[in-house]
Amino acid sequence: MHVKARLALLAGTAALAVMLVFAGLRGIVLVAVGLAGVAVTAAAVWLFLAHRGPIRWMALVLAVASPVAVIVSYVRAQLLWVVLCTVALWGLAVAAGRSALADEGRSRMPGRPARPPRHPFLIMNPRSGGGKVGAFGLREKAEALGAEVVLLDPDHHEDVAELARRAIERGADLVGVAGGDGTQALVASVAAEHGVPFLVISAGTRNHFAMDLGLDRLDPSTCLDALTDGVELRVDLGRVGDRGFVNNASFGTYAEVVQSPAYRDDKMRTTLSLLPDLLARHTGPRLTVRAGDTVVEDPQAVLVSNNPYGTGDPAGLGRRSRLDAGVLGVLAIKVNNAAQAAGILRGARSTGLTSLTALEVEVDSDAPLVRIGIDGESVMLPAPVRCRVEPGALRVVVPRHRPGNRAGVPMDWAGVRRLALTMGRAAGRPRPEPPAGPG
Repeated sequence: MHVKARLALLAGTAALAVMLVFAGLRGIVLVAVGLAGVAVTAAAVWLFLAHRGPIRWMALVLAVASPVAVIVSYVRAQLLWVVLCTVALWGLAVAAGRSALADEGRSRMPGRPARPPRHPFLIMNPRSGGGKVGAFGLREKAEALGAEVVLLDPDHHEDVAELARRAIERGADLVGVAGGDGTQALVASVAAEHGVPFLVISAGTRNHFAMDLGLDRLDPSTCLDALTDGVELRVDLGRVGDRGFVNNASFGTYAEVVQSPAYRDDKMRTTLSLLPDLLARHTGPRLTVRAGDTVVEDPQAVLVSNNPYGTGDPAGLGRRSRLDAGVLGVLAIKVNNAAQAAGILRGARSTGLTSLTALEVEVDSDAPLVRIGIDGESVMLPAPVRCRVEPGALRVVVPRHRPGNRAGVPMDWAGVRRLALTMGRAAGRPRPEPPAGPG
């Protein structure tokens, strides 16, 4: 792990050296041009989404032309290779640093050895993830390990929560799901309610919950190793009213778009058609978010997550380094113009982005019912909607050997530097002599 920390520092130093040696003072100009290009592109994307007609298509041209113009400027200055080399070295530095921090335990949730279940019960969706259940032989492998498996009928709706409850009543001492995050959340709520361990099998399309648990998303069959050699993690469970969620609950534009009957058949066209009125607040509800002492009036989009998502750097976006911090993450976006859209790139310092954590969040609306996307499933609940977190409510069993969630680890250069220096001190410290034997 300390070798990775030293590699991170060396790569980061090399990135700066390449920029200074080969670009000199022009390196500052290169960085400024690149940042300006990114800001212009972000503003153009906002204009494209928020308008129709000629403005939309001019914005599309600008969104494409801006990065092209930045690259052309680097080529004309004969410094494109410097930029590419610097970016590559910096990417290596961040990856190595994050890996070192992960090895040190920054992303690890404490667990304990899990007792192999005697009567595991698994629900599998054969259509989830493009047919991963069949492609990886998940049913056959699970049954060979002694699990009872229910294969969902794609043509008939089945209440997966009720299936899990009945299985527990019959003596199941573990329940699990091979399917999407929405199905995972429904069964996870039942498992938490009865105090039964829960098994996640990464057979969905996105597998966000599995990703943040550090599971292998490329081969979901490895998740079944938890039945014989597992570790139990105590993780939090989010609640929207009485509904549980393992990832997030979304309010505003996304929830309104996915509620459209046309969304399922043509996602892109429906989204581009509805977004201008939603972003301009001509349609859709006007929301008010209250989290602790913070009040956000009239945001276009709100995301309440089971533990906060990373926002410090691009590699951490969309991932949670931990699922046991006992807090909700709150992201509220309120953007009224292209300048604010570009300002979102500043992260937590942006006036258009509110990012915080809370134990409880209330989302009110000027409409009697609020549309919500709960782990990708669309529901409607009466306003105001209250979200809360149940710390350690879910007993998740994962394989002892799994890839881990490295990209969710926040980058901490001070921590990386400490790890690198620790190795240096350890290398210079004399090893203790072994104790002398008798005689």
